[in-house]
Amino acid sequence: MKKKILPICVILLVTYLFVWPVSLRPVAWQPSKPVESVQVRPLNPVQRLGDGVLKGPEALTFTSTGEMITGLADGRVVSVSSDFRSCKVLGQVDGRPLGVALDGEGRALVADAQNGVVQLQGGTELRTLVHDADGIPVKFADDLTIDGQGRVYLTDVSWKYGFDEQMLDVLEHGAHGRLIRYQPEDDLSVTMLAELNFANGVTLGPDETYILINETTAYRVTRFWLKGDKAGQREIFSDNLPGFPDNISFNGQDRFWVALFAPRSAILDAIAPYPLLRRMIVRLPSFLHPKASDVAQIVALDMNGAVVEHYRDLDGNGFGPITSVVERGGYLYFGSLAEDAVGRVSLSALRGGSQVSPTSISMQDCQH
Repeated sequence: MKKKILPICVILLVTYLFVWPVSLRPVAWQPSKPVESVQVRPLNPVQRLGDGVLKGPEALTFTSTGEMITGLADGRVVSVSSDFRSCKVLGQVDGRPLGVALDGEGRALVADAQNGVVQLQGGTELRTLVHDADGIPVKFADDLTIDGQGRVYLTDVSWKYGFDEQMLDVLEHGAHGRLIRYQPEDDLSVTMLAELNFANGVTLGPDETYILINETTAYRVTRFWLKGDKAGQREIFSDNLPGFPDNISFNGQDRFWVALFAPRSAILDAIAPYPLLRRMIVRLPSFLHPKASDVAQIVALDMNGAVVEHYRDLDGNGFGPITSVVERGGYLYFGSLAEDAVGRVSLSALRGGSQVSPTSISMQDCQH
């Protein structure tokens, strides 16, 4: 009996792996081998701010007076005092808050992964600004930035797969991402740029002449020109990065800081040219899918897109994964999708190789 069952089981398994219908339509591509252009230096130790209270602060922004605004895993959007001793709840969105930005009137705008761009108007009042563009719903709102005229630039990771399906977008590599611009003067959302691979972090360049978009699964940063002779053109700004670029920020002077969610995956790179193999993988239980390595990294790009600084958690026991990095007042501040604190490190200590462990700063739970 067992001899009869075994071949049947094998036939069923093979049939399932090769034939069972899935929505995935993988695109073959060939990643370049990563090249370390600068010395990798240690990232830790990192000071923990709001330890145990700020759970899942994926992205960060600051007010002109030093308060930090971030969204948490439970949907709350909070303002943290400049001394990081207290915080208050500004509002709560229905989905997972990711990118955050402040408009000209100081109101927080949030990229709600499941619901688009939401504006907090005080108390419990919310206003959805962007839920579709050109008739296509925003499936996975990720990051946003606002220009001097109040126009909002939003990345939609994928018009096909949502926040809870992001591994499918990684495996498909179908360039479903978009850059969307919301124009408040006519309440209109339009697609500025399409065919992006996992459109993630976004930031404006000097004088708002161009905008940079991280394409996470292509290991690159794309530049889209907004002004000048190149207006409307796209080009690769930085390519072949040593990890998956998440959020990106401009320090206003000479650096773009890029958070690398994880180092590049040798498995994902190896299966990239083989669509059939990736279709088979998606049919496996999720715990058998390729997983990102939990190693925190950040890089700094110069104004030409070259990697000029690279820091990594070399012992694997520090703060991470890092999903955003913002430079302010001589410090780098780190957001994380998984940590229960915001990270901070002195730039001078980081560049000087200091290994002195700073004291964590705790706070009471955020008040309404």
